[in-house]
Amino acid sequence: MTMLTLSKAINAGLHHALADDDRVLLLGEDIGRLGGVFRVTDGLQAEFGADRVVDMPLAESAIIGAAIGLAFRGFRPVCEIQFDGFIYPGFDQIVAQLAKLHYRTKGAVRMPVTIRVPYGGGIGAVEHHSESPEAYFAHTAGLRVVTCSDPQDAHTMIRQAIACDDPVLFFEPKRRYWTKGEVLDDLPADPLAFTRARTVRAGTDATLVAYGPLVQTALEAAEAAADEGVDLEVIDLRSLAPLDVDAIAASVEKTGRLVITHEAQRSGGIGAELAASITERCFDLLEEAPVRVTGFDTPYPASALEDHFLPDLDRILDGVDRALGRRSSASAAGRAEARPVTGGEGRR
Repeated sequence: MTMLTLSKAINAGLHHALADDDRVLLLGEDIGRLGGVFRVTDGLQAEFGADRVVDMPLAESAIIGAAIGLAFRGFRPVCEIQFDGFIYPGFDQIVAQLAKLHYRTKGAVRMPVTIRVPYGGGIGAVEHHSESPEAYFAHTAGLRVVTCSDPQDAHTMIRQAIACDDPVLFFEPKRRYWTKGEVLDDLPADPLAFTRARTVRAGTDATLVAYGPLVQTALEAAEAAADEGVDLEVIDLRSLAPLDVDAIAASVEKTGRLVITHEAQRSGGIGAELAASITERCFDLLEEAPVRVTGFDTPYPASALEDHFLPDLDRILDGVDRALGRRSSASAAGRAEARPVTGGEGRR
């Protein structure tokens, strides 16, 4: 057992994967000598060589395209996208090629490609550096989309992603890169499959679902709610595609209330899909309609305003109040429903 930050835990997981399987290669911009913008690949090129930890040109489409070609030849590439907002030049390669090759070849070709994506806000970055594009990829059949929230899960899940024969989008919450926690040097004896959600706090009054960077915020909200006599069950979703609806439904059957929170925009998001699935499945058991606490339907703002954009403890607790039917929170609900401000017609 070692105390590691989340970024070092991923580094250790990559180290294990490189050491265990010669077919594993890392591809990305500045991942070699520099060790990546967040130093997640620090020291790996020095140990495994420039042929296995490869510095690539500033071209995300070329990184993904090269990984697809390598997978065709039996390798297991791991790509790093420097920042969430720069994944779009590689979008066509991911959704039109990588996601479909297994199906298109009737299973003859597997695509064991892992794409690591630092995502989300909270670090005061400039434009294109704080986005949450996970719903685009969760919408695409043929891709697995997962995200971690603590060092142990980061270490375990990155190894499971690389070992998977399907293409995996591995979203890393960049504002949690420096979160420390105990990490087993090897895989846990019985690791939770990376497609499964996990209950990180048991409770009885309402189910609070979060993923990635907001799991810690959800736990803090649960502690604050407990001071008011409200017992929240907190679930870390982990897998965004496929969704572990069974786990959420089992919790809602117990609590009768559901709150979902994520940083990404509200409309068409993971929360919308989960709310619809649980409503279909548990309609007769719900005491109130599911509540979403999310980012707003606007482009991610300048860093000076991101604290207003990101769901925080107060907004999550407000959502819990609405799920409990305690009071109307029209102001917060109105903000969450704000439409894109493209012509001065936004409600904010």
